[in-house]
Amino acid sequence: MMMRSVLSFAALFAATAALAQPRPSTLAMPCSAVRALVASQGAIVLGTGPHTYDRYVAHQGFCGLDHVTDPAYERSADTAQCFVGYRCVSRFRDTPETVR
Repeated sequence: MMMRSVLSFAALFAATAALAQPRPSTLAMPCSAVRALVASQGAIVLGTGPHTYDRYVAHQGFCGLDHVTDPAYERSADTAQCFVGYRCVSRFRDTPETVR
């Protein structure tokens, strides 16, 4: 019983530590590093400012069936308009809902 409690606590601690990790910030990296990170991860949430973030993808395969890609540009440490990858947006452009 004691071993089960210890293992449960360890699993909970590991999950909590993973959630507490800060997301990478486009403002802290050069443009080439941001692009490489999106390309290597496929899909990733990046911080774009002190209290803002968004989800970026490398290609359409990381979007849902009812979404398409839209080019995404963000400020990076060395570039005001860095092409970082794509956002997934609704195929139905008249709806404001996007996946981020």
